Amino acid sequence: MSVVGFDIGNENCVIAVVKQRGVDVLLNDESKRETPAVVCFGEKQRFLGSAGAASAMMNPKSTVSQVKRLIGRKFSEPDVQRDLQMLPFQTSEAPDGIILIHLKYLGETHTFTPVQVTAMLFAHLKDLIEKNQEMPISDCVIGIPSYFTDLQRRAYLDAATVAGLKPLRLMHDCTATALSYGIYKTDFPSSGPTYVAFVDIGHCDTQVSIASFEAGQMKILSQTFERSLGGRDFDEVLFGHFAAQFKEQYRIDVYSNVKASIRLRAACEKLKKVLSANAEAPLNIECLMDEKDVKGFIKREDFEMLSSGLLERIGAPCSKALADAGLTAEKIHLWSLLGRGLGFQLLVEF
Repeated sequence: MSVVGFDIGNENCVIAVVKQRGVDVLLNDESKRETPAVVCFGEKQRFLGSAGAASAMMNPKSTVSQVKRLIGRKFSEPDVQRDLQMLPFQTSEAPDGIILIHLKYLGETHTFTPVQVTAMLFAHLKDLIEKNQEMPISDCVIGIPSYFTDLQRRAYLDAATVAGLKPLRLMHDCTATALSYGIYKTDFPSSGPTYVAFVDIGHCDTQVSIASFEAGQMKILSQTFERSLGGRDFDEVLFGHFAAQFKEQYRIDVYSNVKASIRLRAACEKLKKVLSANAEAPLNIECLMDEKDVKGFIKREDFEMLSSGLLERIGAPCSKALADAGLTAEKIHLWSLLGRGLGFQLLVEF
């Protein structure tokens, strides 16, 4: 049995295995390559992955998502407090300073740690793999952000062990990306190294890595990051814009209603993707709140203006990665933009 690879993202998970001299990304029960990183506790049962995402609207305060931002962190950290304000479930601080998550399940309030919730996700992904491969699996490699602390790395290992897995290695996300690029790229010139910059803009963070490729060789020259800048920040720009607009136009306060906030954030994420390929886009939501249908409209140039500060922040880790690698932008053969399709101005600047 080949070693299985796990990529636990802030929103979605991906599982892959080496098969037939290639890497095969496995499908879940819905024949999709991405599985939502969601655990939802209903009145009588627990829903994980795709089922958890489908049940989230029914039980918003008993649905745990974005646990990657919480695992191995202290409750009192400023970044954690900012993240918790956007999440609907209740939390508190444990005596040792870690985060406790309080959820209603089977008519009672239960307390879980981020490690326990992550272990549930690992166990769900393990079941998906075993169904697909029709054999038990244990050995695995887990992708993690380069900025993870030692405590966060140990928490990931603990969660995988609880799920019955045997982690052989933790690999940085950008290193895994560079390795995947090099495996399938076979036409590197013999005149010298090829320098490739990988800009990975995830849901909650941005990671930049510069790698050097030669025939049969790869070397990571630098890795930098911005741990609190990702796709959700651009979603939040749109969310704040339309929340203010709807309050003035329809006299509704989206911030006061959990379900309305979830629906508007989901609509803003879809709108952002539409704007990446179109100059303008409408936003329509039926019965958002107080049985009112809402309509909105925004141009891409207005969105760029609203998020100009975020786009400028993306350039900072890119510049630092170049400096750490001892290279100039002219020596980079390729800038590879990954993740959620943001930072389109970055390619122009560099």
